[in-house]
Amino acid sequence: MTSQNYRMPPFPQGYRASGLLLHVTSLPSRYGIGDLGPKALTWIDRLAAAGQSCWQMLPLGPTGFDSSPYDPSSSFAFNDLLISPDWLIEDGLVGVGDCGPGFPQGPIDYQAVIPYKNRLLETAWARLQVGERPDLRADYERFRHEQAQWLEDYALFRALKVKFHEAFYLEWPDELVRREAVALERARRELNDKIGQVCFGQFLAFRQGQRLKDYAHLKGVWLIGDVPFYVSPDSSDVWADPEIFLLDAHRRQRFVGGVPPDYFSAQGQLWGNPVYNWEALRLTGYAWCISRLRSLLVQVDANRLDHFRGFVAAWHVPAGAPTAQNGKWVPGPGADFFRAAEEEIGALPFIAEDLGMITPDVYALRDQFHLPGMRVLQFAFDGHSDNPYLPHNYVHNTVVYTGTHDNPTTRAWYEDLPEDQRRNLWKCLERPSGTSDEAAPALMNLAWSSKAALVIAPFQDLLNLGKEARMNVPGRPDGNWRWRMTESMLSESSFERLRDLTQNSSRLAVRSA
Repeated sequence: MTSQNYRMPPFPQGYRASGLLLHVTSLPSRYGIGDLGPKALTWIDRLAAAGQSCWQMLPLGPTGFDSSPYDPSSSFAFNDLLISPDWLIEDGLVGVGDCGPGFPQGPIDYQAVIPYKNRLLETAWARLQVGERPDLRADYERFRHEQAQWLEDYALFRALKVKFHEAFYLEWPDELVRREAVALERARRELNDKIGQVCFGQFLAFRQGQRLKDYAHLKGVWLIGDVPFYVSPDSSDVWADPEIFLLDAHRRQRFVGGVPPDYFSAQGQLWGNPVYNWEALRLTGYAWCISRLRSLLVQVDANRLDHFRGFVAAWHVPAGAPTAQNGKWVPGPGADFFRAAEEEIGALPFIAEDLGMITPDVYALRDQFHLPGMRVLQFAFDGHSDNPYLPHNYVHNTVVYTGTHDNPTTRAWYEDLPEDQRRNLWKCLERPSGTSDEAAPALMNLAWSSKAALVIAPFQDLLNLGKEARMNVPGRPDGNWRWRMTESMLSESSFERLRDLTQNSSRLAVRSA
């Protein structure tokens, strides 16, 4: 590929590119959930043929009880639900018969998919143990040694979760909660086989992830990931490194993360995540944070930094509070952290998620390190000419979205839009009116024609899908993260329209011969 079409942010003047947003789990698959295998390669082929420069995903870490990718049980691990059974068959680690008849098309049924994928990994591990693929055994042992700093704690954490029937880790025996050396060593001996299986699952996931990344690069497509700002309270991160979080003497949270009351929520939002002890992190040179970023950049080429404003100040709510109303803003590490990251990583391949309650100091930090910010067109049509989401207010070093994983699809958004905002939309497009059928194509045209360096639309908007295709409803406790495309949605016709739009807006990636 050429440097012209493989460009990490910040974006130089004159650079114009586009891509699509789709989580790996949403790909079609006979195994009940999208994965890193052949259909992901087909997806990359479609992107490349349509002249797209990037594929943006949601976080790739292991998910907890609600299957949210923004509530990871490890900041370093891969979600092993994304392992491709097809590639396990290719490796000789499972047979076609082990994979069963498959799942129907439609939303992900996590209650069925999780035990199914776990059984396949158990089969793969058992075959490695009896001597299948001795070449992989050597690679696995090397991976386990190289990643030991986080992998051994994560594997033990996962094994203990199984032993204690998925109980919250604070409900384990106290000597394990407090990580007493004798208790940990006893657990490692007792759970040795399960620990090895978890490590092997991570080896397979990273191996398949690298294969996908290499293929994307071959096709001239770069991968954008996503870094959750917080971690899950029930995670190997909190269990293994309690000193970097604000916890009490019993390892319980003193404060939880959230956001204060605003126009949309009179009580604010109470997320429940543990908050960071930035002073403890600063004394280590932010070693854990930088290791986390470095590890995630193995999986992708660039990352969106979720809740970027938390690096300037985050809303801390006393643990146990019924709402987020009585929290307070607590300063984050600011420029000190990003200077340390720059020294360790080099150029910072990050996109700042600067949405929500943003103050000038957040924009100042973003601009100090030349990070592109985000703009979402669905927020643009309140009738105020200074609305920062209107295209005429963009700067070049910006990534523009029609909507995100947290928004309704654009078709559904338009159907619920007040009439005055509908008029504002069509006025912006210099049209007298329009219909819900035309809203998603109109927003894509508006994004692609803007001055922003990079524009991205959810795949659902390219297909002009409605309410049934929404990925996440913030604040809804269940039913999220389940949408999955059908095989027919990968047909070439919609991608041909995307190529025409991309070419007409001078965003077409030029592939090298």
